Amino acid sequence: MDTMKWKNTALLVIDMQKDFIVKEGSMRVDGGLAIVPNVIEAVEVARRRGIFVIWVVREHDPMGRDVELFRRHLYSEGKAKPTSKDSVGSELVDGLVIKGTEYKLVKTRFSAFFGTHLHSLLQGAGISTLVVTGVQTPNCIRQTVFDAVALDYPSVSVIVDATAAATPEIHAANIFDMKNVGVATPTLQEWSKSDD
Repeated sequence: MDTMKWKNTALLVIDMQKDFIVKEGSMRVDGGLAIVPNVIEAVEVARRRGIFVIWVVREHDPMGRDVELFRRHLYSEGKAKPTSKDSVGSELVDGLVIKGTEYKLVKTRFSAFFGTHLHSLLQGAGISTLVVTGVQTPNCIRQTVFDAVALDYPSVSVIVDATAAATPEIHAANIFDMKNVGVATPTLQEWSKSDD
């Protein structure tokens, strides 16, 4: 396999954390559990190709001081405190593991670009092609993708069956909107077979 052709590509794995994915997760996205096998496979394909894998996760102060205003009530005494730093809920879901030279990027808002160094990290690594997986389509996926488009990344793809939302209808509507701004939406199989 020609890994040189993939040296300008990064795979973003967004918010595949227990609080968002598992049945008892405090912020569970209903479609999240079903995509875990496809996200695992996408990561494996990326590793074989030598693609830069970036694990984008939410991690919050347990007191909620860095959480959006509309969610701060979840961090009051006796509340769930979703994806708090070092909590079980902030861990990657079983089957997903950060390996070797892969990168963990912590965010506190929907977009992986907002208030983070993601753009400079990607520029420094010579990345021009982004491939996005994870949850959830109307929030973190969409915001990250629209920011990538606004930042003029020449190629942005969302693997349509390795991303999910609360319902298939919400997922489809957001995929439609992203396609309308030039984002590619391959299935995992299509992406896995592309120029292998």
